[in-house]
Parts: sequence; structure tokens; C-alpha cells
Amino acid sequence: MTSEVADSAEGIAISPAADPGFLQRYGGTIEYIVIPGAALVGALGVFGIFVALFGKNPFDLYFYMYQGAFGTWFSWQNTLTRAAPLILTALCTALPAQLGMVIIGGEGALLIGALASTAMALAMQWAAPFGVQLAMAAAGIIAGGLWIMLSGALRQYRGVNETISSLLLVYIALAILNHLVEGMMRDPTSLNKPSTHEIGAANMMGSIPGTDVHWGLVFGILAAIASYILIYHTVFGFAARVAGGNIRAAKIVGLGVGKLVMTICFLAGASAGLAGMVEVAAVQGRTNANLAAGYGFTGILVAFLARQNPLAVIPVAILLGGIGASGGLLQRRLGLPDASVHVLQGIIFIFVLASDALYGRIGFLKGKS
Repeated sequence: MTSEVADSAEGIAISPAADPGFLQRYGGTIEYIVIPGAALVGALGVFGIFVALFGKNPFDLYFYMYQGAFGTWFSWQNTLTRAAPLILTALCTALPAQLGMVIIGGEGALLIGALASTAMALAMQWAAPFGVQLAMAAAGIIAGGLWIMLSGALRQYRGVNETISSLLLVYIALAILNHLVEGMMRDPTSLNKPSTHEIGAANMMGSIPGTDVHWGLVFGILAAIASYILIYHTVFGFAARVAGGNIRAAKIVGLGVGKLVMTICFLAGASAGLAGMVEVAAVQGRTNANLAAGYGFTGILVAFLARQNPLAVIPVAILLGGIGASGGLLQRRLGLPDASVHVLQGIIFIFVLASDALYGRIGFLKGKS
């Protein structure tokens, strides 16, 4: 055997995973896939044990979860419909995270965006449907953006922790919604569940052709792609990541940290506000307490599971949307409460937080022998 043939055979025999250079280059990327995946599998295992304690077969659980989420075209459409607001509310957490901020107020921005878009639609009944929808989107984006920007302003200029302020603003938003829906914006004909007047069938957002999935999914995907480009392929995004890594160094080199904080928080709130507009224009047709469905809180889990990457938010939101969509089938086939999927989401969140300590500590992914 010649030396050339021997070298070739040796090169073929060494797999990329066993190549220290390969692991040094791509170990971090592999970690971002393997660790969240392992956390998800571990959470499903614990949830299976939890269900087994109630006399249910865990394998039946996993089968019906798959069927309810992805088993049929109807399931897929239900999953994608639920994923649309999750993508947008996840961006409300993922974008500020680039600056080292932990914003968990997407639910509040969604509610405020829904209220603003509903008010705009009711005030523009004379306008063409397309104009009403554009005005609703603008109102939802601006209202949601200003709502989360308030958390950014409190952090930047008053030193208030943004995690606490954004969470408290959720309850303020819910109080405002209840006050308006049960007061000056209430439709007198809504007796059992107070609601605003309907925005009108003509002003409702249609579905993507050939599906029952509304256009909110497209809005979410475009927003995630635009966010990725903004953060990773623009000077603004580079400045935000520099400030997120070391805010003191960012100030020393002259970066406008205050402007970065306010802009990022506005964009984050705008995405959640758009989710509120979509829920009104594509699902509810009016504003009521049904809008507080927890999309904003589930979006936090989506963002953490996606490691705050705007592009990774898309498949993770579809996965979590599928888990939520499977709740009804689990209730019908296994007799589990529909809210049992929220227990699973809580377990996933705990596992994701716990797995955060593993990043950078898996020796073989560093290319070590």
C-alpha cells in the first residue's frame, strides 16, 4: 500500500466527531443543539413518570402527544396557528437578551397591543378593510413597543430591575384590559363574558391559501428572520451584542447604551404587540379575557430553549405549539386535564434552566483528547 493510499484510508477512518479540530470549531454549535435537546428529552421522561403515577401508560402519552401535534394535517394546522403568537412573544424575550436583559413581560405587551388594535379598528369602521388592518398592526406595534420600552427606561434611568418591572407590567396590563373591557369599551350584548364590540368580519385577517393557518405565522417568521439579520448582520446588532457582553466596555468605547436599550426594548415589545393584533384580527375578532391565554409566558420558555437565537425561535415555537395543541387529545383519550401540558412546560423550563450550567463544561466537545 502506497503512502498516499494509507493517508487517504486514515483520513476516511477518522470521523468528524473524533477530530479535535472539528470539535474545537463546532463544539459550541453542537452544545446549543445537544444540551437543549437532552433537556427536552429529560423533561418528557419526568413527565412520563408523573403520568404513570396516575395509572396512565407513558408510551400512550407520547403517542397521543405526537398525534395531537403533528399526526394529521389538522393537527399541523392547529400547531402552526398556536406557534404564530409564540414566535412573536419569544422575540420579546430573545431580543433584549442580546443586551443582557431578561424581559418577561411579553404577555402584557400582547394585551396592550390587542387593546390598541381593537380600539383602532372600532374607530375606523368607515375605512377599507386593508387600511383598517394596517392601522391595527401599527397601533399594536406602537403600543406594545412603548409598553416594554417602559421597562427599559426604568432600568436605564432609574436602576429598576427589568425582570421585575416587566413582570409587574403584565398585571397592570391585565388590569387595564379588564377595566376597559368591562367598562367604556364593553359591548352591552356581551353578558356572560364581557367583550368589546366586534371589529367586523370584513376587517378579520384571512388564512394562508390552502390552509386554515392565519397570516400571523408568516408575520412571525418574517419578524424572526428580520431580528436575526438585525442582531447578527448589522452594525446596530454588533453594538448590542458588545454592550450585552460588557456594558462598561461599551460605554468606554462610546457606544450609546441608553439608545440601544430603548430601541431593543421597543422592538421587543413591538413583536409582542403585533401578536396581540394578530390574535384579535385573526382569532378572537374582539378583545376579551380570552386573550390572556399565556402565550407571552410560553414565549419565555421558547426563547430560553432557543438560546435567544431569533432563527431557532421558529422551530422551538412550533414544537411548543404542538405540545399545547396536543392537550385536547390527551384529555379525550387519556382523561388527563387539558392543563396537563402546562405542567410539562413547567418541567421543561426547569430542565432548561438547570442545563444552562452544562454549557462549556462538556470536555469532549472542546476537542480534548
